[in-house]
Amino acid sequence: MIRRAKIKEIPKILSLTRACALHMSENGIEQWNEHYPSAEVFAKDIDRGELYVFVQSTEIIGTIVITSLMDKEYEAVKWLTPNKNNVYIHRLAIHPDFQGRGHAQQLMAFAEDAARKKHYNSIRLDTFSQNSRNQKFYEVRGYSKLEDVYFPMQSEFPFHCYELVL
Repeated sequence: MIRRAKIKEIPKILSLTRACALHMSENGIEQWNEHYPSAEVFAKDIDRGELYVFVQSTEIIGTIVITSLMDKEYEAVKWLTPNKNNVYIHRLAIHPDFQGRGHAQQLMAFAEDAARKKHYNSIRLDTFSQNSRNQKFYEVRGYSKLEDVYFPMQSEFPFHCYELVL
């Protein structure tokens, strides 16, 4: 089941994202660190009603943020559609114990379906340049790779921007 996250679930969500960060680090992907994602970021996501969790039985196994707010880092990107009526995906994560079972596909299908129902023009996101698995994941779903952006608090390496025109 995919549903909106609750503020009391932040410790479980942080545990999940820290497990993901460790798993990525063990595979040479230094994408997330002690600064990101944080409890404060998740609290803001929840306050805006934008953080969703994937629950299996009673356990939170995944998260995704679906927002219409454009990060300032995205402003200079030459997107495929005008900078209005777009949705952005952030912090997609599946606990390592549950990866490889199609759960990330389900979260993205949920986000894409919600965006189509609300008549957004496109879905935009970024993924770490050193994470080829994620790049392939989005490209197979039909996302077009565009320019790079940088998030210095996360990494010295760039993040590739992607867009799916709806």
